[in-house]
Amino acid sequence: MRTQRSVLTVLVAVLLGFLAACTNAPIEAPAPAPAPAPPPAPTPTQVVVGVDDLGSGFNPHLRADRSPVTTALSTLVLPSVFRPDANGELQLDRTIATSAEVTSTSPFTVSYELNVQASWSSNSPIAAEDFVYLWEQMRSQPGTADAAGYKLITDVRSRAGGKAVDVVFSEPYPNWSHLFSGLLPAHILKDAPGSWTGALAGGLPASGGPFRVVTVDRSRGEVVLARNDLYWDTPATLDQIVLRRLDPPTLAEGLRTGDVQVAIPTSDAAVRTALASLGTAVRTQPVPRPTVTELGLRSDGGALADTRVRQAVGAIVDREAVRTAVAPDALPADAFGLAPSQPGYASTAPAGAPARPDPAAAQQLLTEAGYTRDASGRWSLGGSPLRLVIGAGAERPSDVAVAQLVAQQLRAAGITVDVIAPPSADLFSAATVPAALPPTTSSAPSSGAAPGTTAASPPAATATAPAPTTGPTTGPTTTVPPTTTRSSGAPAPDAAVSPDLIVRPRAVGDDLGAQLASDYGCGTPTPTVPNPPRSPADFCSAALQPVLDGLATEAIPDPEQLATTERVLWAQLPALPLFQPVSLVVSTATGDAATGGIGPGPLTTGPLTGAQRWAAPLR
Repeated sequence: MRTQRSVLTVLVAVLLGFLAACTNAPIEAPAPAPAPAPPPAPTPTQVVVGVDDLGSGFNPHLRADRSPVTTALSTLVLPSVFRPDANGELQLDRTIATSAEVTSTSPFTVSYELNVQASWSSNSPIAAEDFVYLWEQMRSQPGTADAAGYKLITDVRSRAGGKAVDVVFSEPYPNWSHLFSGLLPAHILKDAPGSWTGALAGGLPASGGPFRVVTVDRSRGEVVLARNDLYWDTPATLDQIVLRRLDPPTLAEGLRTGDVQVAIPTSDAAVRTALASLGTAVRTQPVPRPTVTELGLRSDGGALADTRVRQAVGAIVDREAVRTAVAPDALPADAFGLAPSQPGYASTAPAGAPARPDPAAAQQLLTEAGYTRDASGRWSLGGSPLRLVIGAGAERPSDVAVAQLVAQQLRAAGITVDVIAPPSADLFSAATVPAALPPTTSSAPSSGAAPGTTAASPPAATATAPAPTTGPTTGPTTTVPPTTTRSSGAPAPDAAVSPDLIVRPRAVGDDLGAQLASDYGCGTPTPTVPNPPRSPADFCSAALQPVLDGLATEAIPDPEQLATTERVLWAQLPALPLFQPVSLVVSTATGDAATGGIGPGPLTTGPLTGAQRWAAPLR
């Protein structure tokens, strides 16, 4: 009994101790179950397009910004009243305007009824103010392309709260449907300092199309377009289109691995060699660009104000040697109006110089102009050497290559030449520019000159084409001769100079008559623009101007007037046509499946026309 009582006591004590321990210790709640991880964000559907370069800016109306990338952005991002169809014929874009028609002949008036749903990605409507802004800039800003039609407009009137526009012309203009393409967001740009150029150097600030620009990364070489979720019509299928700058070997590798589906590189030997390694895995098609590269010859001052000196320069320059060295796949250009790829094109060049080099003719012309050639072979007038300055846009490597080749040919003929490469926007719009040397190339051979320069070529009786070297791989692939040094007595780098010759792009593909009037017509003051910008060619012919005015206002330019214009321009030589650049559109089987079989597209809108209907590439 005592033993049982003792055991019971011990058990009670143990139980009391356990209860005390349980009472003093906190009671913990069971740990909650971990929250489920969020699903991974879906990978954006995208097509990657390989390009040579991003260009210097994205204003489709500026000569300085003309490039395949700018064409693509204008086509997919900016609104246009009319767009070319698959055959290149202009058709009303009803996502922008529901109607556009001539409503009066006295004065000649075109009325536009705008789609009430059309709006910028900033939520502002696409409206009359956008028409006014483009009109005002095109008639007053230098360096524009195809401005003649806009200069015929005397007023742009707004109706219906800005959703209807009446455009009044000084005279009938049958080709009015070519106007108001690539509209820009006036509500953002009109009060921005330097808006016409500076605000568009880094992208397009708002979209009125199926895509919008979200990133321009020049260090990485990428422009990213994303679906415009505020687009009021059928939305784009893809989430993104990426335009990526690639050198030829990297481009070929990207196409091989599937990282790149489509490419629009310049057609040259380096690109073709790189693509050859892919065999039949890629499909290539030539794509002429909507520009002709020309050599502008200043006619309003300096040595080239004398027509005989311009003609002598034309007789020295070997255009075919320049083309084959810089752009061997480009199309030779022998006319001032139509480009080689356009229907109806035919050479209008004369039988001899300046269509082809003629050193004897050049010598005779310079002698007639009063120049003499000394024992060293240099031309001079009154003891002063014949010195010319050639300008090319610093951001346009192929133009710089052209300038250097032309300089070497002129030096070989006894003319002192300096090559400068200021920013394109300045070169194509300002009367004077800084005397900036061209950018150096890492492949330029050494000749004992300062780094990045070479000694000037010795004079010779005839022009010769230099042996090219490989250009930089970060921009367009071209054959580039060594960078040129300044001649003795040349202006200092910070000096302002007026280039005698300019390598520049000439826009082609729109209204031919207005194009000729824009490029070679006189800048005539008007009450609204008393100080008009200088013409792109710095050229004004009182005899030719009535012909150009007539061509600008004809629905179909008169063939005889066109022939007269071509003859006068070859005789006066305000410019020397060189070539029409050609790109390639390259696609893989995956790229073709995604794009529906990408092709060259209309000349003015290019291969990315219709990209809003592209589908996600299969992986």
